[in-house]
Amino acid sequence: MLEIQERFDTAGYEELLAANPGVVKLHITEALDGGNVLGFIAYSYEGDKTVVYDYDDGGDLMLCDGLVRSVMFKSCLKAIGKCEFRLPDKAGYDALKKLRFLEGDSTVADDLDRFMNSCEHCKNNE
Repeated sequence: MLEIQERFDTAGYEELLAANPGVVKLHITEALDGGNVLGFIAYSYEGDKTVVYDYDDGGDLMLCDGLVRSVMFKSCLKAIGKCEFRLPDKAGYDALKKLRFLEGDSTVADDLDRFMNSCEHCKNNE
């Protein structure tokens, strides 16, 4: 069964941490299936925004959706309303645009509360 869980250390993610030297506290959330890591998302909380530094969804669009939504949800719980993506690979933005987390050339998702609540009635759409 797929689980999305936050790690409480950065073991195994040292290269990612080294590539982002200004990050005070790097958070890692992993997608797990039976203890096997299927993907991750790396982020930090910086004042009024959450910054996503990288993610790996193994090419699975639905996994990307789940990882990003988990970070957005946690941001909303912390009253953070903006999420900025600073990805090392421009190809990473393609999935985010397909999923409508980002629009055009923007790297910022504004008004996370509105975004998260806009899906509230999706189950009623056919």
